[in-house]
Amino acid sequence: MMFVTIIFVIILSMKIISDYHMHTKLCGHADGEPAQYVERALALGLTEIGFSDHAPLVSHRDPGITMDHSELPQYHQMIENIRAQYKGKIKIRTGIEADFLPGFETQTQALLGSYPYDYVIGSIHFIKRWGFDDPIQRQEWDNKDIDEVYREYYELLRQSAASGLFDVMGHVDVVKKFGHKPSQPMIDDVKRTAQTFKKAGVAIELNTSGLRKPVKEMYPSLWSLEIYAAAGVPLTFGSDAHKPEEVGADFDQARDLALKAGYKKYVIFQNRKIFKQNSL
Repeated sequence: MMFVTIIFVIILSMKIISDYHMHTKLCGHADGEPAQYVERALALGLTEIGFSDHAPLVSHRDPGITMDHSELPQYHQMIENIRAQYKGKIKIRTGIEADFLPGFETQTQALLGSYPYDYVIGSIHFIKRWGFDDPIQRQEWDNKDIDEVYREYYELLRQSAASGLFDVMGHVDVVKKFGHKPSQPMIDDVKRTAQTFKKAGVAIELNTSGLRKPVKEMYPSLWSLEIYAAAGVPLTFGSDAHKPEEVGADFDQARDLALKAGYKKYVIFQNRKIFKQNSL
């Protein structure tokens, strides 16, 4: 009986130990120094983190939302410096978050191939150059057919996964950020998207930042996460931290949601491959 109790306590004590989605000031809308993010991770007991700042846009420049091409060397040197500073204390991965922009796949491939990464997060932030999750462009939702926006969003998600450019698909229902919801759940679209992800061999992230946005939900929501779990799509976790205090935010809730959706493990990346799996 005592042996069973000990095992039960160990299981309860398991937690997420990696945060793969953190930003830097180079993106133009994040605060704090890299060391502050690392110190926050250490305080939370995380043993592995990854910086994944916004890659330069290959279609146009916007210093308010991504770093510039000229800043890429600084970004990588920044990570090397912080990795050396905290060597032996925490594992620091080199990641990047890149936008999928149809018609710019060749340029995106060249950008991502210019430096080594442990993982690349692929994100959809634009639909025909409309930054649908940009607060500055939020009013454009008033002129949109919400159902059509969702259909276009999921089609872009499938295209991005099939492109082979990315390893992890970021915040896979961020289209709901401001609380706009379709007339009915996009179950068929999500199922098709999950099958595409599985075939492409990409993971998804459970991104807690939605709890800090108007929608007040994680990305993705439970019913979507259940579909990805059933399809066998691997899982990572990310806070999408733009401030040091957001590192690892709400990871206890994220773990509970993942377990409820049917996940039992999450993955760790190295050199753009799944390196190992950790139990939840």
